[in-house]
Amino acid sequence: MQRMMGTLLIAFVLGVVLGKLLLPVLHRLKFGQNIYELAPEAHKKKQGTPIMGGLVFAGAFIIAALLMNDYSMPVWQNMTLAMMLMALGNMFIGFADDMTKIRRGKNGGLTPKQKMFFQTILALAFSLYCYFHPQVGSVIEIPFLRTQLDLGILYVPIMMFIIVGTTNSANLLDGLDGLLTSVSIVDFAALSVLAAVAGLSGLGVGCAALCGGLMGFLIYNVNPAKMFMGDTGSMFIGGAVVAAAMMLRQPLILVLIAFWMFMSTLSVIIQVTYFKKTGGKRIFKMSPIHHHFELCGMSEVRIVAMYMMTTAVLCIITLMGIL
Repeated sequence: MQRMMGTLLIAFVLGVVLGKLLLPVLHRLKFGQNIYELAPEAHKKKQGTPIMGGLVFAGAFIIAALLMNDYSMPVWQNMTLAMMLMALGNMFIGFADDMTKIRRGKNGGLTPKQKMFFQTILALAFSLYCYFHPQVGSVIEIPFLRTQLDLGILYVPIMMFIIVGTTNSANLLDGLDGLLTSVSIVDFAALSVLAAVAGLSGLGVGCAALCGGLMGFLIYNVNPAKMFMGDTGSMFIGGAVVAAAMMLRQPLILVLIAFWMFMSTLSVIIQVTYFKKTGGKRIFKMSPIHHHFELCGMSEVRIVAMYMMTTAVLCIITLMGIL
């Protein structure tokens, strides 16, 4: 536990320092956000805010995790490194998406087919890794019931679906200043506790490192944001959170700890389906649902606080049901 706390502190300091160093670089390179033309009116003033801030907490996480990692086990079984590679793989997809948007000068990056192709390859690779890992395998825990379920070979396609769904859901949640950052801090704090209790201290170090890095980044991402994480950061977070849950054999807890991520995706699916079925009518004023709350008159700060507190309660419920 002390090693995890030390890792969190190191990552936090690194996040603050890297943010200070990266911000002027992003300004100089003119890597600014292109605001979607149909976005809420209040978002128009955010045009040009530097993106790719995800490099801040990704860098803090990598440095802190590598410094505090336990290298006594075989490299291929090292969960910290596995989590890191999974997050980085998703980050590269997000980075390519961000760079495409910057080059085109508008809010449109990789095509859905391009994203899905690379996400599917990555999801397949990580699902197979967990399937053959001696501490993971095809067994998952059923939270609250304290039972296990062996999925057999079906583990691979089911986990692939969860991976792709989670990473894209994290991407959708990144729509307000500090929203995904704040929620993710709570998520990784809970995951680090679960890892410590499960005796997976290496994985706990990885979760603590990302929690600390996000705390450092929040200084620059809180409303009014000085920089956005971009798809570079949101895809990194999505990959990391699903990797940690899978290696804990607890992918089902994502329904609770990643509740708002999945609600973002669900609200988009509901909105699009209803729009097509009714010839243009809408259930929400705008999706994902955090924009609906915003257009109903709630401030960004209030929405972020609501999401963060809800996530904290759900994480506590999750811990109570597992520990």
